[in-house]
Amino acid sequence: MTITEPAPTLVGESMPCDVDELRRLFLFERLDDEQLAWLCERGRVERHEPGFLLREGEPAAAFYVLLEGSLALYRRVGADDVEVSRTSQVGVYAGAWNAYLDDREETRRYLHSVRVLTPSRYFVLPAADFTELMHEWFPMALHLLEGLFFGQKSMQVATAQRERLLALGALSAGLTHELNNPASAATRATATLRERVARMRDKLRFVASGAYDRDELVQIIELQEKAVAALAESRSRPPLSALDASDREDEVADWLAERGVADDAEMAHSFVEAGIDPQWLDDHVGCVPQNVVAGAAHWLGYTLETELLMNEVEDATTRISTLLDAAKQYSQIGRAAQQETDVHVLLDSTLTMLDGKLKGIEVVRHYDRSLPPVLVHGAELNQVWTNLVDNARQALAEVPEGQRRLTITTRRVDDWLEVEVADTGPGIPPEVVGRVFEPFFTTKPVGSGTGLGLDISWRIVVGKHHGDLSVTSSPGDTRFLVRLPYTHQEDQ
Repeated sequence: MTITEPAPTLVGESMPCDVDELRRLFLFERLDDEQLAWLCERGRVERHEPGFLLREGEPAAAFYVLLEGSLALYRRVGADDVEVSRTSQVGVYAGAWNAYLDDREETRRYLHSVRVLTPSRYFVLPAADFTELMHEWFPMALHLLEGLFFGQKSMQVATAQRERLLALGALSAGLTHELNNPASAATRATATLRERVARMRDKLRFVASGAYDRDELVQIIELQEKAVAALAESRSRPPLSALDASDREDEVADWLAERGVADDAEMAHSFVEAGIDPQWLDDHVGCVPQNVVAGAAHWLGYTLETELLMNEVEDATTRISTLLDAAKQYSQIGRAAQQETDVHVLLDSTLTMLDGKLKGIEVVRHYDRSLPPVLVHGAELNQVWTNLVDNARQALAEVPEGQRRLTITTRRVDDWLEVEVADTGPGIPPEVVGRVFEPFFTTKPVGSGTGLGLDISWRIVVGKHHGDLSVTSSPGDTRFLVRLPYTHQEDQ
C-alpha cells in the first residue's frame, strides 16, 4: 500500500499511566517496581485515532510502545510512503528507538513513518528520557547495541555493493563471451568471403572471354537466381540432422561426379546447405547443354557459397545487435527511472544476457502477451529476474542432463501482474524455505553466495514496487512468484 499525499501527524489524548499494564509488556517484564514507576513518571499514555502517528524525517521526539490497537510501518521511496509491515502485537515499539546511540543526524530523526490503523493507545516516552534510561540502566548493552547497529549497517551496505558488483561482473563476462562468438564468426566468414569473391572474379573473366554464347549465359544466370531463391526458401525450413545432411551431400556429390564436375565434395556441401538435392539438379541443371553443366555447377557453387557466407555475416551481426539491444534494455540506459513497460521485454533481455550461463537448460516461456504494460523501475526489476534465474540455474546444476527445465510464466490475476520463475531442481529444504529472503541467509556453500540476492529482490519487489515476492518448493518443483500491482490503492 502506498501513501502519496502528506498527512499531518496526530495529537493524542492523554490518559493515566498504569504500572501494572506496563509490567505485562514483554519489553518491560524484567524491570523492577522502581523502574516501572520511573517510566510512568517520565512517560505518558496517549490515545490516537486512525492517521499518521509520526513521519519519517521529522525530529525524533518520542519513543512509542503499542498498548492496544494496530499500526502500519512505512518507509519513504521516492515520492511514496511504502508500507513495510502492519501489526496489532501489543508491546511493539517505534519512534525514537535509536536516539540513545549518539548525536548523529540520522538518530535524531524518525527513520520510519507510523500510521494508526484503528483507535489505539500508546505508552509514550520522550526521546531524552529514553536516552537517559538506556545510558543509566543498560550501559554494557548500550555499547553492544551501538557496535551491532553501525557494524551491521556498514556490512549491509558493503555487502550489497559487492553483490551488485559480482552480478555486474558475471553479466559483463557473459556478455563479452557472447559477443565474441558472433564477432569471431563474422570475421571468419568475411575472410572466406573475400576468397570466394576472388574465385568468382576469375570465373567471370573466363565467362567474359567468350566461353559461352548468349543463350548459355542466360541459362546460367537463370539457374543462379533459382538457386538463390532455393537458398532463401531453405532458411525457413528446419535444418537437416547431421546424418541426413551427410547422406544428402553424398547423393549430390555422386550426381556432380557422374557429370564430370570437379571439387564435387566441397560444392555438394554448399548445395545441401542451400536446400538443393539431386531432384532439383535434375529439374534445373540437367536441362542445360552437356558442355555447360560443369561451368554452370561451379558458378552456382560460388554463388551459393557467397550467399551462405553473407547469411553467416548477417546472422552474426544480428546476434551482436540483439545482445547490445538486450544489454540496453537490461540496464535501461536512456530510460526514465520509472515508466510503463512490457514485462516480457525485461524478461527476454535478462534471458538474453544470461544465455551463455543457461547452456544445457531448457528454457520454457509461458507468456501471456496480451498483458498490458506495468509501471516499474526496469533496471531494478531486471536485477530481480537475474537473481531468480541465476538461483534456478545453480539449482539445476544438481539435476541430470535432459531434466533441467526453467519455466517462466506470466499472467494477470485480478489487478496484479504475476511472474512465476519455476525450476526442476532439488528444491529448498522445508526447514529453511521460510528464511530465504532473510539478509545474509544462503543455502549455497561457503564462498558461493552472500545471501543478499533474494533479500535485495524482496526489497525491490515489495519495497520499491509495492508488490509481493513468495516461494513454494518441493523436490523437482521450486516456484518463485513475483506479483506487481497495476494500480496502487490510495488510503482514504
